Amino acid sequence: MAEQLLVVDDEPNMLRLLKTILMDKTGYEVATTNNPLEVSKMLQEKTYDLVVTDLKMPLVDGMDLIEIIKKIDPLIPIIIITAYGTMETAEEAVQKGAYDFITKPFRKETILITIKRALEWKKMQKELAALKKQ
Repeated sequence: MAEQLLVVDDEPNMLRLLKTILMDKTGYEVATTNNPLEVSKMLQEKTYDLVVTDLKMPLVDGMDLIEIIKKIDPLIPIIIITAYGTMETAEEAVQKGAYDFITKPFRKETILITIKRALEWKKMQKELAALKKQ
């Protein structure tokens, strides 16, 4: 079964671009929303393997979204994408639970490699949890 990705960005053009990149020859299933307020409901209705979200959005920003997502699924990797990247912001995002932080403009390969690594990390976390239960 294909990995399920959720992409959150208030810019419709960025959503289309990311969906195209992520579905092109990868086999990922990609759901998108331009409304961060929908994310909680979407995560409760369906299991996603990874979330990619913009940092600066109206109503709920990426930092707040990390906390919302982690309350629903603590193991889901979250990748933050932003044009407003600073080292301090990246550190804060990781401390809150983001897997990684990518600055715009980004290369297609960068996001694909980051997503692949994040999905592998999640798989290892699940295997580790299963081993601890034995």
